[in-house]
Amino acid sequence: MSVDVLRWEGLLQGEEVAHLTTEPERDARFAPLPDDLDPRVRGAIGVPQLYAHQRAVWDAAARVEHVVVTTGTASGKTLAFNLPVLHELAGQPKSRALYLYPTKALAQDQFRTLAGYRVPRLKPAIYDGDTPTEQRWQIRKWSNVILTNPDMVHIGLLPNHDRWGDVLANLRYVVVDEAHVYRGVFGSHVANVLRRLRRLAGVYGSMPQFLLASATISNPGELGASLLGVPVTVIGDDAAPRAERTILLWNPPLIDGELGLRGSALAEAAKLQASFVERGLRTLTFAKSRKAAELIHRFTAERLGDDSQLSPYRAGYTAQQRREIERRLSEGELLGVSATNALELGIDVGLLDAVISVGFPGTVASLRQQWGRAGRRGHGLAVLVASEDGVDQFFMREPDKLLGRRVEAAILDHANPRVLAGHVRSAAYEAPLTDDDAAVLGPEALAAARRDDKLKHTPAGIVWAGREHPAARVSLRSAEPDALSIVDGSTGAVLGIVERSRAYSTVHEGAVYLHLGESYLVRELNLDTMYAVVEPFNGNWYTQAKKETLTQIVEPRRVEWRLGLELTFGEIEVTEQVVAYERKTLASQERIELVPLELPPTTFATEAIWYLPEPHQLAELDEMPRLLGTLHAAEHAMIAILPLWAMCDRWDIGGLSTNIHPETGRPTVFIYDGHPGGVGITERGFDQFEGWVADTAAMIRGCPCSNGCPSCVQSPKCGNLNDMLDKSGALTFLERLR
Repeated sequence: MSVDVLRWEGLLQGEEVAHLTTEPERDARFAPLPDDLDPRVRGAIGVPQLYAHQRAVWDAAARVEHVVVTTGTASGKTLAFNLPVLHELAGQPKSRALYLYPTKALAQDQFRTLAGYRVPRLKPAIYDGDTPTEQRWQIRKWSNVILTNPDMVHIGLLPNHDRWGDVLANLRYVVVDEAHVYRGVFGSHVANVLRRLRRLAGVYGSMPQFLLASATISNPGELGASLLGVPVTVIGDDAAPRAERTILLWNPPLIDGELGLRGSALAEAAKLQASFVERGLRTLTFAKSRKAAELIHRFTAERLGDDSQLSPYRAGYTAQQRREIERRLSEGELLGVSATNALELGIDVGLLDAVISVGFPGTVASLRQQWGRAGRRGHGLAVLVASEDGVDQFFMREPDKLLGRRVEAAILDHANPRVLAGHVRSAAYEAPLTDDDAAVLGPEALAAARRDDKLKHTPAGIVWAGREHPAARVSLRSAEPDALSIVDGSTGAVLGIVERSRAYSTVHEGAVYLHLGESYLVRELNLDTMYAVVEPFNGNWYTQAKKETLTQIVEPRRVEWRLGLELTFGEIEVTEQVVAYERKTLASQERIELVPLELPPTTFATEAIWYLPEPHQLAELDEMPRLLGTLHAAEHAMIAILPLWAMCDRWDIGGLSTNIHPETGRPTVFIYDGHPGGVGITERGFDQFEGWVADTAAMIRGCPCSNGCPSCVQSPKCGNLNDMLDKSGALTFLERLR
């Protein structure tokens, strides 16, 4: 038994242990440094050889191919994409490279890496919203590696391309790090931004190569091609070494089996972290919110009676504070750090013995990325502490469904009409649109431009007819142009945005709004100014909107006979009206009060799957109200499981089940993309329907509750407030699908 294992022997036992296993170590596979690598770069990078996948990236870049490298945490992806860039700039200092990151912290981290190489003629600089105005022109003029983000490219670079002419004319490489983040609505927007960047680079006479880096996902080639609009070479054979790793699935004790209530995941995580710290194990604990990270820190300190070797790590700290925490952790001064999920993205926090993930982070890809930090010095320990969420409990009962599962697919749809419209206008502002642009922007963009009455046809092409540049009105995180801003009334800070079609159910007056796991109480919803004003909230209750939903079938696109029933994927129109909201206690989910609301209905078009159960599948379930309870529970459970097949959140998905739909004339279940226009989530569900149904049935079957609970068929977003749910009926129905 290794020294590492001896340090946690005796800790990994008890009724909370749902599963314990070990993943074997993996040896590295090496390849020589390229013979033609610039000697100055060879000396600066300080490694005598490369991992085989790093060399494969170099070779593909040398063939002038666009590349996506998709390998595990700590596998050297950064050096893989830096090497071709450093070599190019060492020989051609006038060449430019653009590095895109989803967060400012990652850009700061990469800037330190580049500056540390000390390669002659390398001049990196960060250009984002925090860059002082007086420094911006200098960076555009002299920096040959500009680190920025998609938002700045969208609203700063492209509309003002005349100021960026030298950069665009000499643009040799564009690096897109953490590419798996660009999925759903955000990814659909970023795909259009990257197409606009390719187009303008061509206007200025350059054809940059794109180097993408991603966590391990199941469709890296598809994602890369969707983001760029051109084929990419996939480098996915991870040649980096991996230490032996113990995997522990830890389920808090069951307090009330009837209600499915379990002990606090935060308290259990703190108990484990305190035990690991006592044994001298460097431990990083991932929580889903800043508040949760702070509570785990506090609970751990109370258990140890000392917090000198502990620290939380979250957004909101200054860069200097975060760097100091990183330094103390890497040097061994800190043994226990509780962090938000944002830390899983790329930032290097040194060598760790153990990682605790509190609650399934939403995707297997994210979980593997978090766990990948455990065991960089030797045998590692990776822990998942389950919440009472249905997916968490499913994995506790079916560990092979987690540990043997392929990582998810990252889905986006750049041609979503509601996403595309603003980018077509932005492109027309940046340069006249002609038929030739279909090759880069896509034929859908040119078709949309011809129909847009805000654009003008001229001899030079289609141009923007307005005065102000349209990019300023396009949010990269919304599928609707008229999204509402959510403002913290206590600080004036903009927390985020919400599409109008979702505003009534999420930020109505009196709602408890969640942002990055923090709670805020909505004080005002003003549709004239397009603002929702909120304030921090520490109450012991939450809200759930009650709404009435109608669906109308617009266009069936794919109809197949699957699992013994008719399954359709297509376009529908959803009409929702919020009629009330319920205040419920956090501890027991008991109703405090039901508050009526008078809000107008909203209608949006989106993509959906719908299916029509056959009579024999509903035998003995077809009497009301059991029929409706059966379909409603099946709908909820399928929505809970769909994120395991497409990288999304259950809040991105809506549903409707009815005993008789006016258009089909039969019992029907709809599950739809919650974003106007759809972004490919339910089409992925259509493609994976058999596995999706099997997982859903297994989740319900394994839940120990009697009549349904939050771990199986209850939903935190149910418009009917979880009324009319028949757990046993749903299981019987789903098990009959063959």
